[in-house]
Amino acid sequence: MNALVLLFAAAGAYGTALMFGTLGEILTEKSGNMNLGVEGIMYMGGIFGLLAPNIYETAVGAGNANHFVAILLAMLSAFAIGGLAGALFSFITVTMRANQNVTGLAMTTFGTGVAKFAGELRRLKVGGYVTLSNDLKFAFDNHFMPQFLKDIPVIGKIFFDQNEFFYMGIILAILMHLFLTKTKTGLYLRAVGESPVTADAAGINITRYKYVATIIGGGISALGGMVYTMTTAGCVWIEASISGTGWLAVALVIFCTWRPLNSIWSSILFGGLMIMYLRIIVPFFPMELYKILPYVVTIVVLVITSMRNIKDKQPPASLGLNYFREDR
Repeated sequence: MNALVLLFAAAGAYGTALMFGTLGEILTEKSGNMNLGVEGIMYMGGIFGLLAPNIYETAVGAGNANHFVAILLAMLSAFAIGGLAGALFSFITVTMRANQNVTGLAMTTFGTGVAKFAGELRRLKVGGYVTLSNDLKFAFDNHFMPQFLKDIPVIGKIFFDQNEFFYMGIILAILMHLFLTKTKTGLYLRAVGESPVTADAAGINITRYKYVATIIGGGISALGGMVYTMTTAGCVWIEASISGTGWLAVALVIFCTWRPLNSIWSSILFGGLMIMYLRIIVPFFPMELYKILPYVVTIVVLVITSMRNIKDKQPPASLGLNYFREDR
């Protein structure tokens, strides 16, 4: 029982980065843009989210850095680089009308390369690992809930012994759900993703909605990379640490059926699959099979989802298709 509780608690921590990556891509795809560059965006968010507080701490001196400022710099830096990536994707696909799939794959390669270059450049600059002091590491993985909540049997460890980003992700999922379902702007965005021809005829600015959704979505996905680096990776830049997380986030969008609230439990579920090999050991079960379990489950989920042709669980009708006004 204790092993299961610890597994679910760790699943929340590991799933937080997936939650941000998934939410960002959900917002992007609601506009009809399918950005397969989430992997590269999360990579850039991971390194730039670390570089900002690292440079800040170096400037003011270890032990003198303000925790709130460091966290804010990390989030702003990651969101900015993700937003820039989203703007670049939008320019190529919306303005230049290039193929979205090819552009997304190129964005993954580009983002991964930029992240590795920036990380190596900073590593040579500091002459060692790119990391933060123990004081700031604690700030980024601060389990701030009162002890009496953490001491509640079973649920205390799972729901109340998490860092601040876990709760930020849940709040963001709720706000995104309300935005998409309860606001006029959210309904317009969904209309753009479902039928840009109809939306355009109704006077909705297709280009603006696609740009804004993709830029903000890219920024949110980049926050997922920052969260992974600053919590799971222990505020240390390790090139291969984020590898595969972005692709899981893209798959989770389908698993969530493009619904922000579903990203909460599905991210925690896949976070548990990612960490299971360290928490539950089954004799004679190869460790390698444990590690590929999230990807096997992803393939199974995608097959089942494709076979179940349920109308309200389908992607936006124009997803991945460029809009040509001249074809109206």
